[in-house]
Amino acid sequence: IACVDGLKGFPDAINTVYPNTQVQLCIVHMVRYSMKFVPWTDKKAVAADLKAIYGADTLEIAEANLEHFDEVWGESYPHVVKSWRNNWEGLTVFFGYPKDIRKVIYTTNAIESLNSVIRTAVNKRKVFPSDQAAFKVVYLATQQASKKWSMPIRNWTSALNRFMIMFDDRISKHLI
Repeated sequence: IACVDGLKGFPDAINTVYPNTQVQLCIVHMVRYSMKFVPWTDKKAVAADLKAIYGADTLEIAEANLEHFDEVWGESYPHVVKSWRNNWEGLTVFFGYPKDIRKVIYTTNAIESLNSVIRTAVNKRKVFPSDQAAFKVVYLATQQASKKWSMPIRNWTSALNRFMIMFDDRISKHLI
């Protein structure tokens, strides 16, 4: 399972290297993108109706909530509705998984934070004498970032258990 931010070609690249991967588009990015088109007077109501879509218990309920969203907001914000419909397949991958792991796979925020730390470390140096030197900088940046990780991933124990049930043959060899 991979969660990506909607960058064109990313899902194809992932599936080329890892053909069994399901690619989920980042819900947080989609909501942020959608809210760019909504004035502050409607933001709270639109955000609540979007949450009813991605927070639904089942894909069928999510589809019904998207229809409701279209009825209520489609005339005012047709671009938002069109964007959700055009990306629906990628936005709903996580409905194929139990609720235990949905919140772990619906956003790219954690990896984006790590990427930001790595980018900062790499940009401080600009030039590296070798690939090994670059790898060392990335490793050290990751080590430094990991010291600041004080908040565990919510429901990680339940999610890991569910991952083991669903993907034991692919996960167990990576765990200690």
